[in-house]
Amino acid sequence: MVEHIVLFKVKAGAAADAVAAMVSGLHGLQARVPGIVGLSVGSNFSDRNKGFTHGLVVRFEDRAALDGYLPHPAHREVVEKLIRPISEDVLVVDYEI
Repeated sequence: MVEHIVLFKVKAGAAADAVAAMVSGLHGLQARVPGIVGLSVGSNFSDRNKGFTHGLVVRFEDRAALDGYLPHPAHREVVEKLIRPISEDVLVVDYEI
């Protein structure tokens, strides 16, 4: 299995509905992309966040599933339409478990 962890730094002043759409779009990926075993996304409440406001954890069956996720049209749509317009930074960590 592979854990895909993404931290998002949402721009100051981003509209609440745009942030909600990003979170909703990310949630919806589990039903749209094959190979996802589990997915969680939410707002960061830690005071040690270094400006990162949201986190995403996606568990994949294997590396091949992760490799298929990255270019998948549903993933690309969420990235291009919902994440990029409101994010100033993104940090990704992938590892096998």
